[in-house]
Amino acid sequence: MKTITRKKETFTEKIKNSKPSLIFTAAAYFILGFILSSCFVLRAASPFSVSLISVSKRSSFVYSALGSAVGYLLFCPENFARYAVAVIIVSLGTFAVSLAELKNQPYLPMLISFLSLLVTGLVVDIKTGALPMQYMLTLAESLLGLGGTFFFFKAVNCNFRRFRFKALPVSDLASIVISCSIILISFSRLTIGRVSPARMAGVLIILLITHYGSDKLGMILSLSFGLALGLESRETIFLAGAYAFSTLLAMLFCPVGKWSAALSFIVSTALFSIASGSQTGIYITLEAAAAAFVFVLMPSAATKKIEEFFHGGSDITPDGSLRNSLVVRLRFASSAMTNISECVNEVREKINEINEKNNEKLRCDLTEEEYISQEIINAKTNEIRVIASDQFFSISDMLADLAREFDEAEYFDNIAAGRIRRLLGEYEIYPKNISVIEDKYGRVRIEIMTNNRETMLSRADIQKEISKICGRNFEKGKVTHFRDDSMVTFAERPNYTFEIGYAQHSAEGKLCGDTIKLVNDGKGHSILIISDGMGRGGRAALDGAMGAGLLSRLLSAGFGFDSALKVVNSALLVKSNEESLATIDCASVDLFTGRVDLYKAGAPATFIVKGNSVTKCELSSMPAGILRGIEFAKRTAVLSRGNLIVMTSDGITEAGGEWLQPLLKGCNDCPPQEIADTVLREALNIAKDKKEDDMSIIVARLK
Repeated sequence: MKTITRKKETFTEKIKNSKPSLIFTAAAYFILGFILSSCFVLRAASPFSVSLISVSKRSSFVYSALGSAVGYLLFCPENFARYAVAVIIVSLGTFAVSLAELKNQPYLPMLISFLSLLVTGLVVDIKTGALPMQYMLTLAESLLGLGGTFFFFKAVNCNFRRFRFKALPVSDLASIVISCSIILISFSRLTIGRVSPARMAGVLIILLITHYGSDKLGMILSLSFGLALGLESRETIFLAGAYAFSTLLAMLFCPVGKWSAALSFIVSTALFSIASGSQTGIYITLEAAAAAFVFVLMPSAATKKIEEFFHGGSDITPDGSLRNSLVVRLRFASSAMTNISECVNEVREKINEINEKNNEKLRCDLTEEEYISQEIINAKTNEIRVIASDQFFSISDMLADLAREFDEAEYFDNIAAGRIRRLLGEYEIYPKNISVIEDKYGRVRIEIMTNNRETMLSRADIQKEISKICGRNFEKGKVTHFRDDSMVTFAERPNYTFEIGYAQHSAEGKLCGDTIKLVNDGKGHSILIISDGMGRGGRAALDGAMGAGLLSRLLSAGFGFDSALKVVNSALLVKSNEESLATIDCASVDLFTGRVDLYKAGAPATFIVKGNSVTKCELSSMPAGILRGIEFAKRTAVLSRGNLIVMTSDGITEAGGEWLQPLLKGCNDCPPQEIADTVLREALNIAKDKKEDDMSIIVARLK
């Protein structure tokens, strides 16, 4: 059966080998070998066709060798015998290396091409009685062949699936450019009069890539093209420096406009041409001017396509990136925590069952007080294990929230981050990390991590420049300190803002049992929180502050409402031996769209005021700190400009909520602070003959 399978596989391979792709590959290698044989440097040296043969694969080196032989016969008949022998030697060496499967590194192909050129060249020099200079030229040609082999090898073997200018390594990218430059030398011999279309094309490509692509790639191209075209003859050697310096000037003038970049390139090339004293310099200047003219007059539709080609993939985090890897790892960690929690819960149930059985067995030997005491101990121990299990569930949810947040980051704009880093460098600010993140809704935020308590980032001129770089309007930077580091976050300025008023009354002493928190998550959401601790006074204030404080910190850190509530609930459960609870009322408003999400855990109704209409949003739920596994009750509404959202603690509504809706309807046009003060004053008047409770109210108007 194995033999039959092998025969089938061999037959399939034969079918694959007869596909048009193989014919195309063969034709491509033949044409490249033919073209490179016409590539002359140092007057009469043509080493690059031999270099191509040495890096060709086993199925292709025959075609590149045939193309080279034909090319040498046509373009170099006087030295055909020497180059034909070099082609035969390098072909045999390439075949031997491919059979031994030793072609994973460029060193053997480099050695083969170097020796084939050197040996054949030395034989000819000795036979003709050449002068010492000719021996030097033979050595130089052999070294050029060795270098050409290295660049061809890197270009042929690079991973073209990563051919995005942000994903391809610089060494591979440089090798591709230099290989193309070598091919360009062959076409530079084709002239119209004395004007070379190849040199014109080279200048046009340099200008396009420098302006629409990247400065780094533009400099690599100019150095490669200049050196390659300069090696053609003594009259063009000045191009090695001319193109590089002209490109540098064009880079400096690119921000001013296309005309400035083109003019600076022409002037610089003209100065180099005059300084060279070469008659060819006049035509090179004309070539640069013609290319610059095409560059400036190129239609916007074409330039847009070019810009998309260079930047279309640079902002998208490639597959297998750090972000994707982090998302996967966080999800795995979340799943692992869930499994741990389930295991802990199973073990807890078994231990609890064993303890109950043991306690029943020992009941005859225990007094009533000892038995009750043992039952209490078992119940308390079981409660601790329950909370430990819940904590693992909470950690699992928090990790899942972080994974979702990273996954929602549509891409990281590395280009804008680099520009911001250069801008901050001008102010001698050197941050640890800069992230420019656009989420799936198209909203941009910037996170800058510094290793000290940076204050210069709050300067208005710096923030203005950052807004220009990203093409967005940002709010004032929000600073978060982590020990020795600081994180400065710039959130995109949303469509709406909030005008907020709030008022509180303490029923017992100075400490109010209600806690109010206002949170901006840095992603365009404004979060309003009221947490009402059980009872009045200091103990209620502690529960309320603990609930609101923990929740606000977790939400600011990027965790979701549900996972944050689980942590708050567990914290209140273990806070003390006495019953400890807090109601939690949250409203999260998307300031880009006006959407409001209401989250309630035992909290009273929220009122939404739209003109003369007042909607009461009442949801049934349990407060935090009583039972495990509580969840928020949720509801969604949409606000528009001028609408009000009113949140209260139960101290306001316990006095009877019938009076509140008419009052809010009548105060709709008043400032939020005035409405809050009016509502609190009215609630105190209604409750003056009753037992007072702590009172809190938040009134927020969308503007």
